[in-house]
Amino acid sequence: MTRIVAVANQKGGVGKTTTAINLAASVASRGYRVLLVDFDPQGNASSGVGYTRDRIELSVYDALTGEVTLEDVVRPTEITTLFVTPSTTDLVGAEIELIGAEHRERFLADALAPVASAYDYVVIDCPPSLGLLTLNALVAAHSVVIPMQAEYFALEGLSALTATIEKVRAAYNPGLAIDGVVFTMYDARLSVAVQVRNEVARYFGDKVFAEMVPRNVRLSEAPSHGKPVLLYDLRCPGTRSYLALADEFLDRTLMSRVPAARPEVSSP
Repeated sequence: MTRIVAVANQKGGVGKTTTAINLAASVASRGYRVLLVDFDPQGNASSGVGYTRDRIELSVYDALTGEVTLEDVVRPTEITTLFVTPSTTDLVGAEIELIGAEHRERFLADALAPVASAYDYVVIDCPPSLGLLTLNALVAAHSVVIPMQAEYFALEGLSALTATIEKVRAAYNPGLAIDGVVFTMYDARLSVAVQVRNEVARYFGDKVFAEMVPRNVRLSEAPSHGKPVLLYDLRCPGTRSYLALADEFLDRTLMSRVPAARPEVSSP
């Protein structure tokens, strides 16, 4: 059965898109078919797997407005089991256009319905807000992965997001679960980082992923080359961390794991 996962945090700069790209790529490298849905008008998940604005002919926006189906939007990536539905700034208009629509919270779920079964996982990169686009992602998803930095301001954002998840459960999607909180740009040498992680673990318990993604230059360089970090530098700490996170994520979602392997590549 396909699992649809929203990667969400309304606070910007927490490694949300980096996590969406590299979690999707790492799960795909384990042999699973993964669809990365770029649902952020900034389009960074798209460019992070090689689809800059000049390469995008159809986007998620076109599928939401009914111009095409989502299947028409899907594009291959260099990892043969990873696919992407690109986004552009046109998606900004969707929030305005959908405001008065009936069942406006279900447009993404309805667009995904005919295509999701072709994939083992669908990973949705949400925008850094709690607006209508994020609501659509949470209604469409089975679960949420929450990236966050280990700083005190991030705790306030986490509280707001969990409150939103509870409201979505109550009104639209009672089965919505939290797969876990993943700490990004983590530096265990900082006492504040350890304190924040302990505080989050006190509330979320084993929902906090054991793997913590460190600050890593190669990880930050990879998007400018249009590649997930495992294709940019297979041996760097960022790659090792996201592969470990993917294994932990796969364990949590109760799917059998396959042996680690260097991903097959092809031209997009």
